[in-house]
Amino acid sequence: MNYLDKYNKWLNDPSIDEETKEELKSIEGNNAEIEDRFYKELEFGTAGLRGVIGNGSNRMNKYTVTKATQGLANYINKNNPENKGVAISYDSRHMSKEFSEYTALCLNANGIKTYVFEELRPVPELSFAVRELNCIAGVMITASHNPPKYNGYKVYWEDGAQIVPPHDKGIITEVNSIEDFSTIKKITKEEAIKKGLYNVIGKKMDDKYIETLKNLVLNLDAIKKVQKDVNIVYTPLHGAGNVPVQRILKEIGFENVYVVPEQEKPDGDFPTVDYPNPEDERAFKLALELAKKVNADVVLANDPDADRLGVYAKDSKTGEYHSFTGNMSGLLIAEYELSQKQERGEIPANGALIKTIVSSNLADAIAKEYNLKLVEVLTGFKYIGEQMRLFEQTGENTYMFGFEESYGCLVGTHARDKDGIAAVMALCEAAAYYKTKGYTLWDQMMNIYEKYGYYKELTVSVTKEGVSGADEIKQIMENIRQNPITQLGKYKVLKFRDYKQGTIKDLETGSVENTNLPTSNVLYFDLNNDAWCCVRPSGTEPKIKFYIGIKENNMEDAEKSLKELAEKVKTLGQ
Repeated sequence: MNYLDKYNKWLNDPSIDEETKEELKSIEGNNAEIEDRFYKELEFGTAGLRGVIGNGSNRMNKYTVTKATQGLANYINKNNPENKGVAISYDSRHMSKEFSEYTALCLNANGIKTYVFEELRPVPELSFAVRELNCIAGVMITASHNPPKYNGYKVYWEDGAQIVPPHDKGIITEVNSIEDFSTIKKITKEEAIKKGLYNVIGKKMDDKYIETLKNLVLNLDAIKKVQKDVNIVYTPLHGAGNVPVQRILKEIGFENVYVVPEQEKPDGDFPTVDYPNPEDERAFKLALELAKKVNADVVLANDPDADRLGVYAKDSKTGEYHSFTGNMSGLLIAEYELSQKQERGEIPANGALIKTIVSSNLADAIAKEYNLKLVEVLTGFKYIGEQMRLFEQTGENTYMFGFEESYGCLVGTHARDKDGIAAVMALCEAAAYYKTKGYTLWDQMMNIYEKYGYYKELTVSVTKEGVSGADEIKQIMENIRQNPITQLGKYKVLKFRDYKQGTIKDLETGSVENTNLPTSNVLYFDLNNDAWCCVRPSGTEPKIKFYIGIKENNMEDAEKSLKELAEKVKTLGQ
């Protein structure tokens, strides 16, 4: 069935409401628009759904959302003998509340109890709630840091982590088996409430979550010493982080927390930023202006669903604010947490630090320093969550810290996804502790580099939109796979990892070993001098991503080597 056939099918489908049909009729004759909306089904992938809001098979709307939910419900009913419920949360995006309602009622129509947050809540609290309520699954309506026109649908399993095999494939199979919207079950909200299927949650869960975070604080004495002297600037970027961040910082003792007023209220248009991504320095414009006015020690930003955290901190030598990459902030938190726990004698013999394959090799050095096992997983925090579950089941390792380069980490074990609220709390605690020693978070980052080496990383993203873009990305990956390089700039390739084939080839000896990780369309080059390069298509955006990392003896050399390598990777596969 081509895109025009799909378009006409929607126009003639009795399951589709008249308002939707009228909107679709308004684009009649605009073949480019029709093709974009209908050239494919909005794919339910291993990360759930993510797409542009609007009508059509390739859009986020009540039909694609409830189709996904019906598939999820079918899978749950086959794998849920205890009849556990599903927790549902959402962020500030357009249609987030409505999509959460459609999701809940579809699940209710299938006899599945739901626990719906009364208002927007962050990802980590949803992950926490799944475990706290003993749910079989969770759903978060969010498109994370994407532009305003997007929304998404993330599915969590009973361990509080996003779905991984076998559940992801099982749910995908069920979703794909639904061919007719008329098979999607329906129930009114009134009926669902009457049957005890639709349950509203809120303050009680907030209190439990905040109390759990407070128990993670390692050095309240340091906070008390400087609580009147540490100035914190924070922005939720119009998202879900504002209320929990303000609450946790107040309750652990910080007195000078300045929230960017223009970005405090939830707003799906994200009017003050190009897009709400704390990785983008432009998102910090207003926060940095405020920071200079109040002489802030640290400047922090969450994305709309508050799982990611962006950071700026002051250089005590120059008074300037410098940005942290996700690797830097994550590993600064790791070094602080582990050094404090070492002082307290709280690092077990079987402790483990988990990172993704595209994250900094500085993690390896820190793990070695604190006698931790370094566990490497595929890209995506769900794989860190999966390892945490395995640790719990086997007792083989004890989780100490986990992070990924994309501005996310998890302090504690209360959730199974990255927690931007806990990260704010940990960084502010670290800022207080280091202030008692006479230096800033930026100063401490330089101390870490001096201690372990100057590790620098960069992600080079190339956007390839639409049908032709997807084909081009596919071709680039195959070109690299079929013609593996032996030299990348000044670096020699030591090993070539192909995670799709599950192989690691040693280019010196020719020997091949297994990656021992699930298959994924990812290519990785181990380079000499602790440098590396990794290539993968984005799972959520029309991009191909080149991740690189280097190590040098000083910052100047590190920045130079990183720049040179970045130029070289852009030509890979071309």
